Amino acid sequence: MNREHKVQIVEDMRERLQSAPFLALTDFQGSTVAQMDGLRRACESIGVEYRVVKNTLSKRAVDGTDLEALNEHFSGNIGVFISGEDPIAAAKLLKAQLKDNPKLELRAGFFEGVLLDEKNTLAVADLPSREELLVSLLRTMQEGPRQILGVIRGPARDLLYLLSNYANKLEEQG
Repeated sequence: MNREHKVQIVEDMRERLQSAPFLALTDFQGSTVAQMDGLRRACESIGVEYRVVKNTLSKRAVDGTDLEALNEHFSGNIGVFISGEDPIAAAKLLKAQLKDNPKLELRAGFFEGVLLDEKNTLAVADLPSREELLVSLLRTMQEGPRQILGVIRGPARDLLYLLSNYANKLEEQG
C-alpha cells in the first residue's frame, strides 16, 4: 500500500468515525469467516458498517479529534462498528451479535462524544429507539388537547344526562 492510498484511507476513516453517533470496538479473534460474514450482512440490513481496521491507520484517523480516547483500544484484531442514522438500533444489533458469537468481544464504545466501557456500551442498547421516542412525544402532545376537549364537552354531556333523566322522570309520573 503506497503512502497516498494510506492517507486516503485515514481521511475516509476519520470522516466516517466523526460523523457516526455511535461506535463500538470489538475484538473478533477466534471468530469464523461465516460468523464475520453473518455479522456484516446483519449490519448492512440496518445501515451499520462493520470494518476490520489496521490499528496504526485507525490511531492516525482519531488523532486530534474527540475520538482520541479510543487510541488505547486499537490493539490486536479490531473491528469497528460504525452506526448509521439510528445509533440505538446499531447498539441493539451489536448486543444481539455479541450473544450469537461468543468469540466476539466488546472492547469500548463511543456514544455522542463520550467514551464508554463494555457495560455502558451495552446499556445504550436498552435506550428507547428513535421511533419509540417519537411515539412517546406524539402521545404527550396529543394528551393536552384531548383533556381540553373532555373539559369542553363536559357541560354539554352533563346537560344531556340531566335532560335525559328529567324526561325519564316525567314519563314515570305520567
